[in-house]
Amino acid sequence: MRANDIRNRFLKFFEARGHRVVPSSSLVPANDPTLLFTNAGMNQFKDVFLGHEKPPSPRAASCQKCVRAGGKHNDLEQVGRTRRHHTFFEMLGNFSFGDYFKAEAIPWAWELVTQDFELPTERLYATVFREDDEAEQIWAKIVPRDRIFRFDEKDNFWAMGETGPCGPCSEIHYDMGPEASDLGHKDCKFPCPQDCGRYVEIWNLVFMQFNRARRSQESGVRSQESGTPDSGLRTSDFVLTPLPRPSIDTGAGLERLAAVLQGKVSNFDTDLFKPLIDEAAELANTEYGANHETDISLRIIADHARAATFLITDGVLPTNEGRGYVLRLILRRALYHGQTLGLNEPFLFKMSGHVVDLMKEAYPGLPETAPHAAKAIKIEEERYAQTTRVGLDRLKKAGVVLTLDNATGLETEFEDWQSAYSNHNGDCEAAVRAIASRHAARKAGPTAPPPFAGWVPGEDLFLLHDTYGLRPDFVADIVRNYGLTLDLTGYEAMMLTQRERARAGWSDKATDILLAGDAYKGFAGRHKTTFVGYQSTGVEGCRVLGVILVETTYPAPREGRVDVVLDRTPFYAESGGQVGDTGWLRMEGRDVARVLDTFSPITGLIVHKVQWLTDYVLTPEDRVTAVVDAERRDAIRRNHTGTHLLHAALRTVLGTHVKQAGSLVAPDRLRFDFSHYAALSEQDRLDIEDLVNEHVLKNEEVVTNVMELDKAVESGAMALFGEKYGDQVRVVSIADGSFSKELCGGTHVRRTGDIGLFKIISESSVSAGTRRVEALTGTGVLGYLRKASGTLALLSERLRAKPEELIEAAEKLAETEKKLRKQLESQQAKRAAAEAGDLLEKTQIVKGVKVLAARVDLTDRAAMRQMVDTLRPRLASGVIFLGTVADGPSTSAQGGEQKSNRKVALIAAVTKDLTSRLDAVKIVKQAAALVGGAGGGRKDLAEAGGTLPEKLDESLAAVLSIIEKML
Repeated sequence: MRANDIRNRFLKFFEARGHRVVPSSSLVPANDPTLLFTNAGMNQFKDVFLGHEKPPSPRAASCQKCVRAGGKHNDLEQVGRTRRHHTFFEMLGNFSFGDYFKAEAIPWAWELVTQDFELPTERLYATVFREDDEAEQIWAKIVPRDRIFRFDEKDNFWAMGETGPCGPCSEIHYDMGPEASDLGHKDCKFPCPQDCGRYVEIWNLVFMQFNRARRSQESGVRSQESGTPDSGLRTSDFVLTPLPRPSIDTGAGLERLAAVLQGKVSNFDTDLFKPLIDEAAELANTEYGANHETDISLRIIADHARAATFLITDGVLPTNEGRGYVLRLILRRALYHGQTLGLNEPFLFKMSGHVVDLMKEAYPGLPETAPHAAKAIKIEEERYAQTTRVGLDRLKKAGVVLTLDNATGLETEFEDWQSAYSNHNGDCEAAVRAIASRHAARKAGPTAPPPFAGWVPGEDLFLLHDTYGLRPDFVADIVRNYGLTLDLTGYEAMMLTQRERARAGWSDKATDILLAGDAYKGFAGRHKTTFVGYQSTGVEGCRVLGVILVETTYPAPREGRVDVVLDRTPFYAESGGQVGDTGWLRMEGRDVARVLDTFSPITGLIVHKVQWLTDYVLTPEDRVTAVVDAERRDAIRRNHTGTHLLHAALRTVLGTHVKQAGSLVAPDRLRFDFSHYAALSEQDRLDIEDLVNEHVLKNEEVVTNVMELDKAVESGAMALFGEKYGDQVRVVSIADGSFSKELCGGTHVRRTGDIGLFKIISESSVSAGTRRVEALTGTGVLGYLRKASGTLALLSERLRAKPEELIEAAEKLAETEKKLRKQLESQQAKRAAAEAGDLLEKTQIVKGVKVLAARVDLTDRAAMRQMVDTLRPRLASGVIFLGTVADGPSTSAQGGEQKSNRKVALIAAVTKDLTSRLDAVKIVKQAAALVGGAGGGRKDLAEAGGTLPEKLDESLAAVLSIIEKML
């Protein structure tokens, strides 16, 4: 049975039983900062299960795209090395939101598996939670009791988190046969004590019937809420209470079902992966199944091609942080394994097209984004060729520390260890002894090592990351194949402020939401805020539902952060790139609070972050007049409609591959990120500006309609990346929808002429395949033009040239500066050569090695390098260490005085004959630490900077002892 047939049959089975089939949500979770990627079928229903949203229907079924790579759920290291681990996979699921429960879910699962999928009942086993008598009794009506097993919490109890909805599970396992046993078991019984791989879970039914909460808790948040008392609780115990409406959440991995139904032992042998593996094997001119290590690489390439294609399709692009970095890591792992197979030219982008062909039946939107995905992957492949391969060459020379017999350690290079490890077939002890016979053993460190251990030192990891862009997790994946680990403690110590931030780039707003999450949960299901801001910017009689004080003790009104929730409000909560409104809350004609920001932590609630303006503190049931800053709102509306026009113009001028990849709609500007692979030409910018302004001058009506999501999409309305839509959506159309038609909940002008004027002020690259445009509208354009005009007048005055002569005047000035710089460099070179002889007289001998450590009076590092080049041949053999203090750009001190920003510059050079014993990088780093700095480079030449010029002499004096300890 084809995977596409399995997917369709599953969904039709539950559709026939009253389930609404819902499409897969994006791999980027909408409005959920707790998740890196969508990693389970229930993710899109999380707010439903928590009671924050109404379900799409009482019953639902889906085939959900998932990625587990990075964050808490990370299967990346196992991919390709096991039969059933993947980065990208599909989860089939059926859900009940307080409708049916165990009595229906269990028989339906069994019916589908045994009748529709026709799996033999004698190869199936059921498991239940050890205390779930109800589930066991239901199963006993279907299968013999000797095929029902009770497991504990680890295997058969599910929880959304430490607290919240939870419940027992029931699983269906399939006997894959003795050939599937990784341990060679011929007759092991279910469940195999060693979990040998013979028995595979193919379905998990979660019975969400309890709410788990601490008996009491101290959340750091105190609240007053309409109709509820303030309570402060504290204990570490949990208590389970029955949910009023128990629910069902099931999951069946499509890849596992495909392996079972296609009679394959491994998921990678199914029609979801095998065509991709065969393509990779053909490209590499190799055969799948002929070599274990080659097979691992082919499986990794196939898996990662799927993950990369779907992630890019859902708007993720390779970057150096957050989700984009995880995608980059996935791509580079695939490219590295391709490199091991001899694939040194771009190849993965071709496989992306094959992924689209295989998956387009289930995901019809893939062909539209196929060129975009292929282009993004090819750009990353080219980047890999330019940068990563250089780093991999440097990795060969990275140090490796080896220990053996709990006593001694020795240092070698990774390339040397690779060779020894391979020559001795992975026998670490034999490999170490072979290397030890060629190297003098050195003390490994202060702690006693295990019988064998090998690791790459932190300083080498830092160099590989800082200089060559190889992050530790990428290096770890490579060296793991050779029995090595990483000195991450040393690496972290050296990274300092450059430490990796796994979830970098998420907004402060997400932090706000998480910070007060417990307080907002108290409102869920009891209160709702109605947004009335489309009609008015001022509303009287708004009832206060709750006042939440975060990180303070109620009722201290002027300390900490204060949030106010109203029953209705004209304030727009930050969403879809549009910033939240600001304004005032008034009582009896006076301003009680200033609204600093507005956001929505939970669907249905709008929260106003406020600052008290009087001694009066709002309490629940108070009535206020909510007044939005109308002038600010108008500026935001102009920019939001301008963003829609810009999006449409980009697609018209550049092509329909352009898709939104992020936006900001603020009162002072708009920012729009979009998929494209080259900088805009000057003509492109003019054409886009002209097209937007053409529609502005036509003064076209901006029409808003509310309709069902499916009908809106069918009408041609564009759904934007990263947004979560309900059943009813707002469709904003310009020019009767012929020019722009998007799903959007933001605020807009009534006619395009209200925008006034549109002006692009910058265009830049965000990451590979993503560009950013910033633009202004209305009075923002007027201010920009006035500032530009003033700058032009000032330049004309300073350069004594008419505006039309400024370019020529600037070119003459630049040429003069270039000549003067060359003269200065020439004078410094002559000076360095003249002073070299005097400096050599300061040479000292340290354990037989000549060391010259001296302070020099040079203005920049280029001059210092020139002096080192002059000194090196005269010294012949030894170490040169020079330091200087130079004035950096002046900064303004208090009172307007200009303060000199003096900096230290250091350079260390080791002659080639000594690099096996001394390392210029290690020398300069230790010396730089004394002047408050850091540095890097090569073993023979390294540089550093510092911020403590008064410590330079101390640093120079320490060089001799630093070198002495190394020898």
